[in-house]
Amino acid sequence: MRCVLVTGKGGAGTTTVAAASAVLAAQRGHRTLLLSVDPAAGLAGVLDHPLGPDPTELEPGLVAQQIDLRRVVAARWPAVRAVLADAWPAIDVDPVELEELAFLPGAIETLMLLELRDRLTSGEHDIVIVDGGPVAGLLRLLAFPETLSWYCRRLLPPDGAFARWLRPGFGWAAALGGRWGSLAAPAYDTVSRVHRAAIDLRAILTDHASTSIRLVLTPESGSLSAARGSLTALALHGYTLDSVVVNRILSPVGGDAWRAGWAAAHREMLADISGAFAPTPVLPVGYRPGEPVGLEELAAFGAAAYGELDPAGVLGAPLATTAGEQPRVERTDEGFALSFGLPFVDGAAVDLARLGDDLVVTVGAFRRAVPLPAALRRCEVSTARLRGDQLIISFVPDPDLWVRA
Repeated sequence: MRCVLVTGKGGAGTTTVAAASAVLAAQRGHRTLLLSVDPAAGLAGVLDHPLGPDPTELEPGLVAQQIDLRRVVAARWPAVRAVLADAWPAIDVDPVELEELAFLPGAIETLMLLELRDRLTSGEHDIVIVDGGPVAGLLRLLAFPETLSWYCRRLLPPDGAFARWLRPGFGWAAALGGRWGSLAAPAYDTVSRVHRAAIDLRAILTDHASTSIRLVLTPESGSLSAARGSLTALALHGYTLDSVVVNRILSPVGGDAWRAGWAAAHREMLADISGAFAPTPVLPVGYRPGEPVGLEELAAFGAAAYGELDPAGVLGAPLATTAGEQPRVERTDEGFALSFGLPFVDGAAVDLARLGDDLVVTVGAFRRAVPLPAALRRCEVSTARLRGDQLIISFVPDPDLWVRA
């Protein structure tokens, strides 16, 4: 199973590129699902075909679906309510109603990711192409499995401060007994399963062979600047690109001086984009005389963008190796060095903090808690520096931690 996530700056044509990629993939023999997680719900207009919460066959080998969060909440609510039914009387709170579920922190991200997981593991498709909408929204979704995993680690061994409260037969569960104690086993089991699911889903999404992210931008300096920031944020969370699609490039053919000037500016900007993202492939797409709407127009758009490349394949190498689940750790004369890819970053914009066994890395408005390998948990941060696209953090052993251990 392959997953392609298409995202970019709002207005760059992300939905068009996602739809065109799916149409071309289906025409080239792949069982394709085109899935929109963008709340703007513009996919039906681009396809010129009504879409609903259930998969809709557009042509042989091509199915499309617009995720309807209200429908998702309603479909999954009975199972959630059944799990919680025994807990409500014991803790003396009123049951949560269906309409309230969507307001719980993380509920929307959890439900969206469950839908994506189900589509990726169904075995019904060779590739799922996701219209992810603007980068900021997609990044919140992509970062959520690790955020959820972080919270679960705070509850579970070996570093869970509350594990002794939940573990059946121990701590508060044993002391309280009765109805409270009876909740310990299912609560502990639920947290464990959620943690495992979060880890497994993140492993799929950060595997460059399984999941590709394609960034869509236009040939403008502001768009390039936004794309650099987007890649920094994606790399911080362990995600990489397999290609960049540059949309709406003007050609000088048959135009006047005004058009020729814009065409020259676009050529220069395309060169700047190619240089900035090398070795990641850059796919230029010319400005079309009309908006590509409908399967025929989208197929032509896709053919112009991909040429002989397979839209369902891995199109190229990422710009930088990112942290993923296991940042690279090397021994040094002083102790250890941890490194991962972080492109387009000024060293002054990076802030580091230690939180238990996690290293919190902040770049501008973006933050990630990186789980530290065992070798670094009894060390303290010494220095941090950028070398090219790599953030290198030096650790030295902390004598107090080694003595206590």
